[in-house]
Amino acid sequence: MRNFSFLLAFGLLLAACTPKAHISGTLEDAPSREVEVRLLEVNSWKVLDTIKTNANSAFSYSLKVEKGKPEFIYLFFGETKIASLLLSAGDRVKLQADTLGFYMVEGSEDSKLLQQSETSFTTFATKMAALDAQGGRNAEMAKLFIEHYRKATRFVLSHPYSLATVPVLYEQLNEYTPVFNQYTDAILFRSAVDSLKTVYPESPYVKALEAETVRRENQFQLKNRIDQAGEQDYPELNLPGMDGEPVSLSGIDAKVILLHFWDPSSAEQKMFNLDVLKPLYERWHRRGLEIYAVGVSSDKPSWASVVNLQQLPWINVCDGNGPYSSALGLYSVSDLPSSILLGEGIGISYIKGEKALEKELKKLL
Repeated sequence: MRNFSFLLAFGLLLAACTPKAHISGTLEDAPSREVEVRLLEVNSWKVLDTIKTNANSAFSYSLKVEKGKPEFIYLFFGETKIASLLLSAGDRVKLQADTLGFYMVEGSEDSKLLQQSETSFTTFATKMAALDAQGGRNAEMAKLFIEHYRKATRFVLSHPYSLATVPVLYEQLNEYTPVFNQYTDAILFRSAVDSLKTVYPESPYVKALEAETVRRENQFQLKNRIDQAGEQDYPELNLPGMDGEPVSLSGIDAKVILLHFWDPSSAEQKMFNLDVLKPLYERWHRRGLEIYAVGVSSDKPSWASVVNLQQLPWINVCDGNGPYSSALGLYSVSDLPSSILLGEGIGISYIKGEKALEKELKKLL
C-alpha cells in the first residue's frame, strides 16, 4: 500500500512538473459555445481539443509545451480564427476575443508579435485585393507590395530571436505570389534561421526553416553560376534517352525548354504527365516549347515502361542514379516533381503548378 501511495504521489508530482502553457479568456456574447484548439505542425493543422465557454462566455485551457519548443496555437470559432498564439512553457495568457476574429492578448510577448505581423499582412492583402478588383492599378499594387516587403523585412530583422518571424517569411498572397520571392531573400532567411537556432535549436519550426533556407541558397548559388556562365543561360545536362544515347540539353532547338524532374514510381506524378503536361505540350509545342523530362529513378526499365505506356511525346531521359543523380544537385532540386523553364535571355525560372506554367508560357511564347 505504501509503495502504491509513493508511486501515485510521484506520478502527481511528475505531472505537476510537466511544462505547460495556460490560456484563459472570454469570447464576447458566446455563452456555452464550442471553441476548437488547433496546433500548427509546420505545414498542417492538428486539432488538439474542443473546449466550451461557460455561462459567462469564459473559457480556460492548458496544454503541454516543451521547454525550448514554443508552439503556434490557434483558436477557432467554427471556421473563423479568433486568436493566434505563440506559447512557451510557463506562459499564462489572458485573452479577450469576439466571434469575428478580433482579440486582445496579454501574458505573451511572442503572441503579441504574432498578432502584429498577422494584422499587418491582412491589411496589405485586403488593399491588394481591392486594387486588383478595380483593374489597371498595377503601379499602385507594385508600390504597395514593395512597401509591405520592406516592412516585413524590418520585422524579421528587428525580432531575430522570436519565432513570430517564421510565419512572416512564409507570407504569400496566393499560391504563386510569395512576399519573399527574390533569389537574394536567401540572405535574409539565413540570418533569421541562424539567430533562431541559438535559442530554439530543437524547434521543428526552426528545422523546417533551415531546410527552406538551404533550398533558397542552392537556387541563389545556381543563379550566380548561370549569371557567370557567359553564353549559355543554364547548366548543361547530357543524360541517356530512351535509346540509351545521351541527349544534350543545350542541343535542343526550342524557344523555351521545360526541364521537368519527376518520379516514375509516383502515381500522382504519372497523372500529372497525362492531365497537365500532355495538354500543355499539345498547346505550346508548335509555338516553340520543348520538354526535357528527367526521370529520377534507379530502375530504368520501369521508367522506360511508364514513358512507353503513357506515350510521352517529349524528350525523356534517365541516368538510373535515382536520388543520387548529379542533375538534381546541378539544378538544386530537392522536391519532386520540379518544373523549371529555361531559355535564351530568360535564364531559369522555377515554376509550381499548372496555372503558373500556363501563365509563364503565355508570356514567353
